[in-house]
Amino acid sequence: MRLAIINWSNRKVGGAEKYLADVIPELAKLGHTVAFWHEVDEPLERERIALPDGAPMWCVSELGAARALAALRAWEPDLIYAHGLLDPELEAETMRLAPSVFLAHAYYGMCISGTKTFKSPNVEPCDRRFGLKCLAHYYPRRCGGLNPLTMWSDFRTQSKRLKLLQSYDAVLTLSEHMRNECLKHGIIAERAFDLPALKSPLETQADSATTELRARDAWRLLFVGRMDFLKGGHLLLEALPQVQSTLARTLRVTFAGDGPERKSLEAQAARLQSSAQLRIDFTGWVDRARLDALLEETDLLVFPSLWPEPFGLIGPEAGTHGVPVAAFASGGTRDWLIDGVNGYLAAGDPPTAEGLAQAMIKCLRSPAVHQSLRHRAREIAGRFTQRNHLTALSHIFEQVLEGRV
Repeated sequence: MRLAIINWSNRKVGGAEKYLADVIPELAKLGHTVAFWHEVDEPLERERIALPDGAPMWCVSELGAARALAALRAWEPDLIYAHGLLDPELEAETMRLAPSVFLAHAYYGMCISGTKTFKSPNVEPCDRRFGLKCLAHYYPRRCGGLNPLTMWSDFRTQSKRLKLLQSYDAVLTLSEHMRNECLKHGIIAERAFDLPALKSPLETQADSATTELRARDAWRLLFVGRMDFLKGGHLLLEALPQVQSTLARTLRVTFAGDGPERKSLEAQAARLQSSAQLRIDFTGWVDRARLDALLEETDLLVFPSLWPEPFGLIGPEAGTHGVPVAAFASGGTRDWLIDGVNGYLAAGDPPTAEGLAQAMIKCLRSPAVHQSLRHRAREIAGRFTQRNHLTALSHIFEQVLEGRV
């Protein structure tokens, strides 16, 4: 099958691009001929998504839209596998070239800001169906910024995206939560599929490792992700004194990632580190090998996202290393985090530092409890396999081409 992968960037910017970096080589190994079509080659400081040898790639910002579309048309794809473009009109043009399948990594066409979160008077997930009434909530609930032109521009863009989403031959999601969102927004049930999430092939060695009892002098905690407000790093920091005091154990906390809130988080962390019993380090962005090394030394992943994460792949990734998770109960997180089994959930509506602290304390309250969580974390992570994902994906591709979707 000739598969044209469509995405806004060819750089490893976020979760969608990490997914593509993992899945594209595997699709090629299955015998598919792959091409990559994207709008921009940025941000320049990020690594490019590697393609199989000989795979063609076209960039709209380099070729211009007309030439890029002509090149893709001349390549004659059997199927378009889309992951989101900046320009809805351009996306519509690609959909005319072949049957098209879309993977909804986020709230594409389902929210003005794309966050599905109210920020005022409290932070809480939004379960509304996207539409004109959202405009009335934009300012009082702080769905986005304060610029009315931006509000209207984003509303029009997301409205166009929703129409496109409803016209794809199939829409895929990585969680039941996201499939339900798609159904709520008019996607026909027979065209909406919840795929098993993809686990990186680099983690398979960790799956067979034994789960030993850890009785440490210090618990090692890890935050991984973009440092912005809705990722909740500030609530994790607020929770740490309560966790340290209750457990009476030294905490070693690592923040891996970067983003607009990093300096603020570093300043907040500096105010907390008044004793040797709490040490907080910031690594910046880490590559795959470094992340694996961090997870091998981690006792608890803290996933304090305030918004309803579409999935949260880092959770199952941590599980392959026997790392339980403390997180808020919202969005797709509940697809892989079972309260009391591979970690603990805190109430997510609204999310609070105290609730997060209690979830963390439950995970670490004794070596025996922690060992049980670690064992089950590996077991549950094993459900999210690359093989299951690719099998389901290939089956849907075939159904679309045969006109059975």
